[in-house]
Amino acid sequence: MANDVLMEGAIGRLGRATLDFLESLGDFAHFAARAVGHAVRCPLRRRDLQRLLPHLFSIGALSVPVILITGVFVGMVLAIQAIEQFKAAGLENRMGVIVSLSVVRELGPVLAGVMILGRVGGALTAELGTMRVTEQIDALRSMGSDPIRVLVVPRFLACVLLTPVLTIYCNLVGVLGGWLISVPIFRIANWAYWHYMQVAVETWDIGSGLFKSLFFGATIGLVSCYKGFNCEQGARGVGKACTESFVAGFVVILILDFFIALLLKGLYEAIWGFKLIF
Repeated sequence: MANDVLMEGAIGRLGRATLDFLESLGDFAHFAARAVGHAVRCPLRRRDLQRLLPHLFSIGALSVPVILITGVFVGMVLAIQAIEQFKAAGLENRMGVIVSLSVVRELGPVLAGVMILGRVGGALTAELGTMRVTEQIDALRSMGSDPIRVLVVPRFLACVLLTPVLTIYCNLVGVLGGWLISVPIFRIANWAYWHYMQVAVETWDIGSGLFKSLFFGATIGLVSCYKGFNCEQGARGVGKACTESFVAGFVVILILDFFIALLLKGLYEAIWGFKLIF
């Protein structure tokens, strides 16, 4: 009898958790649809630009130092980890292949997305969460303004527009970081590093990374703003929302990276076939 009661309680908790998750997913889908709809329909009037420009600066320009530092060290770590294996196989002159492809295809977009999420996502959530707690969002509604258009759309557009730009910076310094380890330290031929990098990296590789970064930027903007709009009352609620926004955004970025990479890989092989990198 006791086992039956425990089983029923566990099933009940599981059911409630599932229903709460589906309800939250539906709320987020509605929120995201409204934000994207406003972003597509609203022309960039002078007032829209006035709202957008400060977020372009805070999300883009202020994130550049973090992107440059992390990108160059990731490229250096890749070179250090791979150099011995390449030397053992007699392929050390082709270090540019593994560094460039790893950075441009995968690490650059994901790293840029995670760095932006860590530096900007919590700030967006905290800002909107504080506005919710202090009832500024309700005040906007009472004045006839749409808070999603006024508050969410500029932040969302800034994330979408600038994540690909920051990804390009991350790609460049990542490849440069690999060069700093391969050529001056491990004495790889300078011409070989750049030559094989140029041979290995195609326009498709660069474009696929930038394509991913668009989705990562949209994820950062939507998840962070949604958590801020729906945070609980008080300082504790704002802090909890910031933590949840980072965790949820990080998980979604990784999931999107897998499915987009799978889609792009199948599309590439359907058009051009399998590609050998060595």
